[in-house]
Amino acid sequence: MMHMKTAKSYPNESKHNPTEIPENLLTPVEPTLVANMERVVELATTTHLSEAFNNTAQPYMSYIAKRMSLTERQTLLLSLFLEKSSDRRIMISDFAQMLECRTIRIISLMSEVDALVARGFVRRRKGSDESLSYHMPIEVITAFKDNKVYTPEPVKGLTVEKFFDTMAKIFDDHESGNNIIQKLDTLVEENASLEFCMAVRNLDLCDEDDRLLLYVFCNRFVNENDDMIGEHDWEDFYESKSTLRIIRSELRRQENILQREGLIENFNSDGMADTSYFKLTDKAKEMLFKELEIGKQQTKNQKELQKHDSFAEKRLFYNPRERSQIEQLSQLLMPEKFASVQQRLEENGMRKGFACLFYGSPGTGKTETVYQLARRTQRDLMVIDVSQIKSCWVGESEKNIKNAFDRYRNYVKQCERAPILLFNEADAVLGIRQEGAQRAVEKMENSIQNIILQEMEQLDGIMIATTNLTQNLDKAFERRFIYKIEFARPSLEAKCSIWQSMIPSLTPPLAEQLATEYDFSGGQIENIARKRTVELILSGEEPAPEKLHAMCRAEQLANNNDTRRRIGY
Repeated sequence: MMHMKTAKSYPNESKHNPTEIPENLLTPVEPTLVANMERVVELATTTHLSEAFNNTAQPYMSYIAKRMSLTERQTLLLSLFLEKSSDRRIMISDFAQMLECRTIRIISLMSEVDALVARGFVRRRKGSDESLSYHMPIEVITAFKDNKVYTPEPVKGLTVEKFFDTMAKIFDDHESGNNIIQKLDTLVEENASLEFCMAVRNLDLCDEDDRLLLYVFCNRFVNENDDMIGEHDWEDFYESKSTLRIIRSELRRQENILQREGLIENFNSDGMADTSYFKLTDKAKEMLFKELEIGKQQTKNQKELQKHDSFAEKRLFYNPRERSQIEQLSQLLMPEKFASVQQRLEENGMRKGFACLFYGSPGTGKTETVYQLARRTQRDLMVIDVSQIKSCWVGESEKNIKNAFDRYRNYVKQCERAPILLFNEADAVLGIRQEGAQRAVEKMENSIQNIILQEMEQLDGIMIATTNLTQNLDKAFERRFIYKIEFARPSLEAKCSIWQSMIPSLTPPLAEQLATEYDFSGGQIENIARKRTVELILSGEEPAPEKLHAMCRAEQLANNNDTRRRIGY
């Protein structure tokens, strides 16, 4: 256990340098994790990690460290994460602001943060701009609230479905330097009785780089329904650029061990081998996926589809015009009605597919409305992430979007009821096409838009696109959307209803006061309701009205400070 008994452990950089600590911070606390963590945070923010912190916080950190088998530095950071746990995107710089010290001082403790990530207390994400952020899972917060030490779910003795779900989670939670191959190897070793694990072990792939490549192919195939895999799918999981160069060279020369063993081969496009993309061979699928009954055919599992019964019923509040349009669309998408309408359209030589556009300000319920339509009409949902479709690889974005529509077509054929194809936040692909495009990016965007327009002409299902703005909507897209529904900001009456729906304990006068004073969308109100829930979990007490107002003011400030320019419009 690492004690911090001298100022040298945390050299004081703050201009305050406090030497006196308020009496209320020197009184004993309850013998619980949350109480001791709260005292650590109070002392850290009061003393700015000066020598006074080292002298007074040690008993509280020792209590936490002993209960949770952590170092005292880790207990400090864990306490700070708990303090910020209502945020979904915690930055290391947030701690520097809390403690009024330089960010580099917190960065010096990053190895301790890595240890918390490894234990599952916090999770780490890398943004598209390469920035690192963290969040604390709600199950960890709940454990602390119950005065329990959080223990991650075991990875031993899993069913084959749970095994691949866990594999997907390891890849999803991956961050450079977190030993992903060790986690995957452990998963295989702990489930040695599964036929997949036995097959992998029998391959005797001694080089961990080769094993990781095989794991990538298996995860993409089973969990992403992806049988067209390129270097961009595995490059993030290798820390060494020289390793990537070796793999690239081996694959180009057909000398990689996975190729020699007949496990992967070049993807075949229109009868021609595409040297940039690869797929698992039929031999590999038969050998590795017996328990999933995939065999020689491409997987028919529909993990890409979000099941309609996975969406919790949620009451939404609309303005009168929206309510009427959404109700009409909901009735149309009911299975019996939809089949009848499609038949009549086909008899009249018209397109059978339905493309709908939901547009309006962020947080007005566009995406949630799609979820509720899916639940109500018992239609599964295929979600297209536009940011993942668009890629810097030349030609890849066009393949991504074409493959997405191909997969959707197959789902329409396979499923009893046509799923809904959702293009969420589609601003970046529905804009006006560039005439005389010269730059590669402009040509790529035009190609993507042309593919979408062509696919909308051939659509034999249901497509819904959501967007925040429509000023620059290409006229060709506008013509192809049969239903266009604007989601306006909620009226005062609707806001009152949303407040009381999100926080049932609110009195009608307080709900009306909040609705009148703060012009929030439903999404912003939900943010505040979530923060209130975290506060209730941690303190065990209903936040006072003053606290709710403080949360509202913070939400206003965050919204006013968000000056990010939207791409595409």
